[in-house]
Amino acid sequence: MSQSESSTTPKSPAVGVLCSGGGSNLQVLIDRARTGELGGRIAWVVSNNGSAFALERARQAGIEAVHASAKSLGSPEAVESKLLELIERDQVQVLVLAGYMKALPESVLRRLPGRVVNIHPALLPAFGGKGMNGHHVHEAVIARGAQWTGVTIHLVTENYDEGPILRQRVVAVRPDDTPETLGTRVLAIEHDTLWREVRALLERA
Repeated sequence: MSQSESSTTPKSPAVGVLCSGGGSNLQVLIDRARTGELGGRIAWVVSNNGSAFALERARQAGIEAVHASAKSLGSPEAVESKLLELIERDQVQVLVLAGYMKALPESVLRRLPGRVVNIHPALLPAFGGKGMNGHHVHEAVIARGAQWTGVTIHLVTENYDEGPILRQRVVAVRPDDTPETLGTRVLAIEHDTLWREVRALLERA
């Protein structure tokens, strides 16, 4: 391909990612974007937690890493403005919540209707709602004596964990499971599922 042809090639669709913690699902998205399997590029990663390893993962991949919290920017309104600014600047097509522990402003959801996606480590509507994330979910599943759990990929709405479900995958709960062993198996399914649903959303965007 000549230099002139290269300069006129349109950029692949932009994806924004929000994280609060380690960002293992983010790493899968980064890796799949690098191979071209994701069908889009990760424009930036935003975290409400300045020490989140997800930000370091982004930096190591050459992706813009932004700490955006009420504390770092001065107010929740400033965080809202920053998110809208980044979405608009890069014409983000899909916004991914990959372990993001904050509710999104309605203005962000309105800006990307049907294109904000979240991953939850259980079979919603079971074990959903505020405070039900990560280790807490797996503890609750085992305490309830549930035989099945899994992964839910869903669109984000104003109601916490209640958006339309895109895909669910089931994981059996073993009699000897601990929250750690169960969480490890669920996370493996997350890693194999989230990027595929992001790709599907990009194809429809």
